[in-house]
Amino acid sequence: MMQQMSLEWLTGEAGSQRWRQHQSRFVPPAVRFDPSRVEVTEIPEAIAKPFVLGHHYSGSYPAARFRVGLFVKPVCGDEYLGGVAVFSVPMQNAAVPKYLGVEAGQGVELGRLVLLDDPLLGFNAESWFVSRAFRLLRARLPQIAGVLSYSDPMARYAQDGSKVFPGHAGIVYRALSGHYHGRSSARTLIVAKDGRTVSERALSKIRLGESGVEYAIRQLQAMGAPGRLPFEDGAGYVARALEEGGFRRVKHPGNHVFSWTLRRAVASPPSSH
Repeated sequence: MMQQMSLEWLTGEAGSQRWRQHQSRFVPPAVRFDPSRVEVTEIPEAIAKPFVLGHHYSGSYPAARFRVGLFVKPVCGDEYLGGVAVFSVPMQNAAVPKYLGVEAGQGVELGRLVLLDDPLLGFNAESWFVSRAFRLLRARLPQIAGVLSYSDPMARYAQDGSKVFPGHAGIVYRALSGHYHGRSSARTLIVAKDGRTVSERALSKIRLGESGVEYAIRQLQAMGAPGRLPFEDGAGYVARALEEGGFRRVKHPGNHVFSWTLRRAVASPPSSH
């Protein structure tokens, strides 16, 4: 019953969600997409990362394993990057075995999907783009057996009450015939004053002093955290930063989970919550 209700709710999303300079916009179904005006190709980190950081509301970038770009070819002028799909290491190692039934290294997450609100990228551009990104992924990384993705239905608000993220129901994933697994586990988010969510993985790196700790600290400070004091250990700094930086804790009901298999040998397991 829960899954049925969720699927019915998912059909309520109107329009195709886009991003520009961290602001969400929606393209209505009436605006159609012409695939003859675009090209899909693998792109390096140096191109994908600035685009995602510059446009996605989170202002963050995942640990990428494969990146694909959607280049727009206007009638006049040079082509330009209009979208990026980033296939990344899943945030939770257990997610791939749970939802795809294979070892963690054999699955990736569609960690970022960012398309601009460009007039040449109509309503169904996302599904067209991602289907071709899947083809490239299958060809370049044949060891990858499947893909996971999550749609986050919960809106985010800044401390001043302004909406920074309207929520995402996963209409593009349904259009791509993704296997729907229901919701992931409910959890508590740590949210900054500007509405961005703090990565639990980044906090763990700081607490434990793991590789990437300096970048994680810079991310946290960009969200309003104070500087780290001399000789302050990681756990102590995280506790103080969250208290002094104006961060708040928000209950989250869980994301909608979708998966796709790229190899016939893999069958998506039954829906799970």
